[in-house]
Amino acid sequence: MPQTPVIPLNPDLIETLKRITTATLTTVLLKKGLRNVWMRGTRPLRPDQPRQVGRAFTLRFVPAREDLATPASWGAPISTRAAIEAMPEGVIAVVGALGVTDAGIFGDILCARMQKRGVAALVTDGVVRDLPGVLDTGLPVWCQGTAAPASVAGLTFVNWQEPIGCGGVAVFPNDVVVVDTDGAVLIPAALVDEVVEAAVEHERLEEWIMQQVSLGSPLPGLYPPNEENRARYDAWRRGA
Repeated sequence: MPQTPVIPLNPDLIETLKRITTATLTTVLLKKGLRNVWMRGTRPLRPDQPRQVGRAFTLRFVPAREDLATPASWGAPISTRAAIEAMPEGVIAVVGALGVTDAGIFGDILCARMQKRGVAALVTDGVVRDLPGVLDTGLPVWCQGTAAPASVAGLTFVNWQEPIGCGGVAVFPNDVVVVDTDGAVLIPAALVDEVVEAAVEHERLEEWIMQQVSLGSPLPGLYPPNEENRARYDAWRRGA
């Protein structure tokens, strides 16, 4: 099956999204009717990892089948190694691993190669292996933790750049992924521009609300703002 090509993401949009929290994005998407956008189990492997933004470059595993999930498969044309060589700079590798936590999808060597290729981050509902080495690569990783066994102990790799499930979320190639300390959130490709516009306004409003809270204002009528506070916010925004 031919793989979906990656569509470049506007650098200005990336910089804007790097200033927007995943919490804000889930709220904006909720208002647009999308509830299932946070990938369960995607926790930062290192607590100080900065927020990352990129197009989703998807990889799909299925349950292990003994005739396919073998060490020999690592050298096959359809393999995690080949998928990594197809990753353009700036993408976020999103790996659907079925939530398997007793087989590491990638180790230090694969993560080092991804880092060398300029991949922005690795996101998976599975786990990684070779933890000290993975940390040494500097590749930002969001996952469920670590396990010593290799991927073939519990999973079979089948393809890249096709729709996958990751953490209970449907992820399509070229959707936009934002990851921070709260985990990984997906923005559907077709909604990126309008979500970003709404998210910028949402964060601006919350900045003003936080100022009011610090001044001692009570929450009822402030968060969310009633008509009076909305007028006060609008006046502040015009002045700002």
